[in-house]
Amino acid sequence: MLKKRLVASLTIKNGIVVQSLGFNKYLPVGSASVAAEALNRWGIDEIILLDIDATSQGKKPNFDLVTAVSKKIFVPLTVGGGIKNLDDVKKLVHGGADKISINQAALTRPEIIKELAAVFGSQCVVVSMDIKAKDGHYEVYAAGGKNPTGLDPLAWAKRAEALGAGEILLNSIDRDGSKIGYDLKLIKMLTDVLSIPVIACGGAGQPQHFLEVFNYCHAAAAAAGNFFHFTEHSPIIVKSFLIKNGVDVRLDTYANYPNVDFDETGRLAKRPDEYLEKIRFEYQPEEII
Repeated sequence: MLKKRLVASLTIKNGIVVQSLGFNKYLPVGSASVAAEALNRWGIDEIILLDIDATSQGKKPNFDLVTAVSKKIFVPLTVGGGIKNLDDVKKLVHGGADKISINQAALTRPEIIKELAAVFGSQCVVVSMDIKAKDGHYEVYAAGGKNPTGLDPLAWAKRAEALGAGEILLNSIDRDGSKIGYDLKLIKMLTDVLSIPVIACGGAGQPQHFLEVFNYCHAAAAAAGNFFHFTEHSPIIVKSFLIKNGVDVRLDTYANYPNVDFDETGRLAKRPDEYLEKIRFEYQPEEII
């Protein structure tokens, strides 16, 4: 059985990583290369680089940025934003991308999914979907969450799968930056039907939220942006929490927090003073991923 994955979603605006709130407010975080390198060292399984300016401003993908980030990491890199054709994808793959994420391009011309899968393989093609709840039902939105499409998320996901998509990146606009947890109803609606992996995104605020999305929804991966930006070793902490609760994840860093307790929010609980005194002068080797 495949292990569950933790995915860091780096939202890029004006060339830097930003904190996204509801798809309409953005706060600067910093360099994509620095963020990616730190996440790589902290045990993240994959990184998604999403340039939210590229498509809306009619720009090409930032190939130089992709190359710079890929040189800093040793985990799979997915890139989205500004992709319009096979040539764009070829340049991204040559620049270090392992997978590409398409959203607007797929909505505009769904056949591009089939074309990309035929050339690069389904495993390379991730179809990103931005979803908002409206009048008691869910709807796919375009243009960075601004324009309703009238499409039903499940119907669109099934069509993307039939055309050759290898994964679905499911973004909840309502939960983005909320820290209240993933939209489990929305995610389960897709995971119960689709055969391809679903990456859940939007709303992560504590390790318990990741546990819920794996246990209740059976998602293949859980993505987060804001949660991973502001807590050092956050991927390792989440993985330690998941392992303690029976979820099969990869954890192969020196810092793996064995035999720890977690507080009511799922964060690391303070260790006893005796233990802290004992390790005060112990040598800790540099972590190697």
